[in-house]
Amino acid sequence: MVFLLADDLGWGELGCYGQRKIPTPHLDGLAAQGMRFTQHYSGAPVCAPARCVLLTGKHLGHAEVRGNLQAQTRVPEFTEGQYPLSAQATTLAEVFRRAGYATAAFGKWGLGPVGSTGDPNRQGFDLFFGYNCQAVAHSYYPPHLWRNAERIPLNTPPIPGHARQAEGDIRLEDWIGQIYAPSRMVAEAERFIADHADRPFFVYLPFIEPHVAIHPPRELVERFPAAWDDAAYRGENGYLPHPRPRAGYAAMIADLDDHVGRVLAALERTGVAGRTLVVFTSDNGSTHPGRAGSRFHIGGADPPFFNSTAGLRGYKGSVYEGGLRVPMIARLPGRIAAGSVNDTPGYFADWFPTLCEAAGLPAPDGLDGESLWPVLTGRERPLARRRPMLWVFPEYGGQVAVRLGAFKLVRQGLKTASPRPWEVYDLSRDRAEAHDLAAQHGDLIREAEALLRREVSENPVFPVPIPGVNTP
Repeated sequence: MVFLLADDLGWGELGCYGQRKIPTPHLDGLAAQGMRFTQHYSGAPVCAPARCVLLTGKHLGHAEVRGNLQAQTRVPEFTEGQYPLSAQATTLAEVFRRAGYATAAFGKWGLGPVGSTGDPNRQGFDLFFGYNCQAVAHSYYPPHLWRNAERIPLNTPPIPGHARQAEGDIRLEDWIGQIYAPSRMVAEAERFIADHADRPFFVYLPFIEPHVAIHPPRELVERFPAAWDDAAYRGENGYLPHPRPRAGYAAMIADLDDHVGRVLAALERTGVAGRTLVVFTSDNGSTHPGRAGSRFHIGGADPPFFNSTAGLRGYKGSVYEGGLRVPMIARLPGRIAAGSVNDTPGYFADWFPTLCEAAGLPAPDGLDGESLWPVLTGRERPLARRRPMLWVFPEYGGQVAVRLGAFKLVRQGLKTASPRPWEVYDLSRDRAEAHDLAAQHGDLIREAEALLRREVSENPVFPVPIPGVNTP
């Protein structure tokens, strides 16, 4: 089992999903060898809760982690890392480790500091190598990474993830460090695959690309046309300045594709590619806009230039389709039909039961997703969902979304003084969510509210007031 997770990769940012400017040959090849889903969703529109849903199989109504929150705000003894999973949480890695699999994670964790209950070693991973903390992962040339509980020095001096340069020439070389962390993490994954090829393994690779800051190596940037960039990014919307932000952003996606290629090549070299299930997806949609007055999104990204959402509404941080709908590709030679495309709706909560069924392992009780394995292997097309798909997100003003068949229901501003009314969209005819049908579908609104009453448990760390559901 190899699970590849991109960071902030938009639904339209791969060639096999319609991207025309950034070549992604390895991921396009993976899609040609397996199945590509057109209606797959993350578990949340930002990093940490998406990972929580993925690894625990609990949707955001039941998940322990429902937003991005630094651990120090609740557990002051930790100065690095995010709010931790509890000791009671059960993760995919724990189930696979108990079944005899070697388990490892390489990349960005975000579910608890080293030494906390959310430490990856305490959540089922024999080996963790990468960024424990999402904030440290804003830099591609960080001061350190972690190998389990060992802090591994990397760059002296490190390159910060945030800076601003209002005047003067912006030079790429000013933001390049000694050791590029993504390459180091992929090298560790290659080594783990080679060392464990003679036994079952579960490898989780939460890459950091293409999350800003934009500062890939020069040779990657120079793959792309100079004519793309007629203005530098000066850091006005956070993260680092960059002299060629469009080329730099494309370089990060190309780098992600290169790293996927390295992992796939490692499986081939060790002779296990034919019996390894490989899954690729993204933790949420592409980077959202920043302050008015700048043509750049957060960190200098320019999703409109690349058509990153392929016409979907919204970006990262939003429960509209552009924030939640993500690429998803799965390959297992001989079991998953090559070159197949499937429009079954599915989301991150489904991966826990799916991977358990694929491996012939019993799934724990209480999971919120349902197995996509019958769809992936062609036994059922499409899947007639029995369980709801929902998102309860406390950040960016407080938002909820519910998918009921072809209909999507959205409420926003729930933590503001003026919560917005329900919106209803028929995704079978309106994937851009441009035509609100709420006036015609009071029945669906009542159904969504009843569903939320049943499916949303209290979470005092990540509360969301939902009028008509958990408030007077």
